[in-house]
Amino acid sequence: MTPTAALDTLLTALRDGLGARHVLTDPDALAPYLTESRRLFTGSALAVLRPGSTEEVAFAVRACTQAGIAVVPLGGNTGLTGAGVPQGGVVLSLERMTRLRAVDPVDATITVEAGMILQDVQDAAEAAGMLFPLSYASRGSARIGGGVSTNAGGIAVLAYGNARDLVLGLEVVLADGRVWNGLKSLRKDNAGYDLKQLFIGSEGTLGIVTAAVLKLFPRPRSTSVAFVGLDSARAALDLFVFLRARMDRDLTAFEYLPPFALEIVLRHVPGTVRPLDGAHGAYALIEVASARPDADTQAELESALGQALADGVIADATIATSGAQNAALWRLREGIPEAQTREGASIKHDVSVPLSRLPAFLEQAGAACTAEMPGLRPCGFGHFGDGNIHFNLSQPPGMAAAEFLAEWGRFNRIVHDIVHDLGGSIAAEHGVGLIKREELARYGDPVGLDLMRRLKAALDPEDLLNPGKVLIRDDRDASTAR
Repeated sequence: MTPTAALDTLLTALRDGLGARHVLTDPDALAPYLTESRRLFTGSALAVLRPGSTEEVAFAVRACTQAGIAVVPLGGNTGLTGAGVPQGGVVLSLERMTRLRAVDPVDATITVEAGMILQDVQDAAEAAGMLFPLSYASRGSARIGGGVSTNAGGIAVLAYGNARDLVLGLEVVLADGRVWNGLKSLRKDNAGYDLKQLFIGSEGTLGIVTAAVLKLFPRPRSTSVAFVGLDSARAALDLFVFLRARMDRDLTAFEYLPPFALEIVLRHVPGTVRPLDGAHGAYALIEVASARPDADTQAELESALGQALADGVIADATIATSGAQNAALWRLREGIPEAQTREGASIKHDVSVPLSRLPAFLEQAGAACTAEMPGLRPCGFGHFGDGNIHFNLSQPPGMAAAEFLAEWGRFNRIVHDIVHDLGGSIAAEHGVGLIKREELARYGDPVGLDLMRRLKAALDPEDLLNPGKVLIRDDRDASTAR
């Protein structure tokens, strides 16, 4: 059988199994599935498959792998590293798998299919009087399967952990089409290897997550937000250590902003208002929340920041007094990516370092990058409380965007060398995908990389599940779809 005939036979079988309208081959229909959200990568695919159940996912994977056709799983296409960009083969979209399977307030769990929008998971938990804390800017379009497969983090990691910490059980379709049913709601299970952890953060290269059992928490009864002005990043670290010791788990968010980040938000994001008089060397957005019936987070935060002000740790602060003011302060932090886009081109780094080394990283990386390109504007912001900084670089005024972005590799080396020297990670929140494969190969522990390759070979020996992502295996990975 010729390759063309074999492909026609496969597509016919897929149409029979999934329904013709869920096997897309028209170029116009394929186009939205081929380019990642930042448009850094555009790929190609033979077809887009849209199964509606785990059984249909298993059928599609089995048919494709038996035919030697690669399968690239895709959630909401909100990823930032190209992990969902196909390089041939078929795209397997989970957009139809949106069912809420169960909510159990006693077990404090919610069981959802992988295509469910993150915001819908949060809303379903809220309807049950509970909280699902995983949250990030794309929650209105990101799908939970993608969040699990990339071990997404976001703004609540400090209190609740990454996706890895919020998953109790998974259902996964393997490369051979078998379904592993690990949908357990157990908090303790030491019966052998914790298999779900293999698939969390594996970016669809070891198996395709089709459903998950997720942890729920009591909804906060009291939430307060403050915006603080400080002299420096080192003062921000001092404040964080002080608040952590004083508030423990009530401290749910500690977000860091440099002056440049605040200025571009105020310039480009409609409706934002300067929260403090005067200018400061650094800023922090702090959230305190508690589910205790007697909690008064407003008083708790006022007392703590009053002491910090008296001790000279902070220079100024404002505390929101309503839900609307809480949202307005959060908008200053969450508006940074939008503001950076409007400010011009930016080279982005999603990194983490130990908490104690955050100020050193910001100082060293900022100085090294501006020395390399005068006029460049560092914008290191993010989840200070868990060591994760989005260290982005905005182009110098007047420089062409394409000329600036062509220097991405050069600045990767500068920033990632500093991260590595400080004991950090070059992929803290968004995964590896296509954009950081070479960086992982450069900085990863050789034994750890060997173990990863062995796992990939054991679970996907033909390299047909999202091939070319995360690991560089051989010469076939020498080029990308950029």
